Amino acid sequence: MNLNGIIVGAAVFLIIGICHPIVIKMEYYWGKKSWWVLALAGVIFSVISLFVENLIISTIMGAAAFSCFWGIHEVIAQEKRVLRGWFPENPKRKDYYNRRRTQ
Repeated sequence: MNLNGIIVGAAVFLIIGICHPIVIKMEYYWGKKSWWVLALAGVIFSVISLFVENLIISTIMGAAAFSCFWGIHEVIAQEKRVLRGWFPENPKRKDYYNRRRTQ
């Protein structure tokens, strides 16, 4: 029995599940300017994926890389969701949100 697909599928499911709250917290504490952290993580996971010989681990690292790259888009979109009132805004960043609403 070949479990490779199930293993990769479960790992991708977990990666996406972990990335979602990370994006929300990143926007809450640091704003959309934190996108570079996701870009750096994506590049690191990509490089790891290129050099790991195990196909399953390489695939999982590639999935993690592109989940981080997708997270860049999501952290920017998360700010828009906060401005619409769909997510709570950080009270310490209230001035920033008010400036963004008036632009």
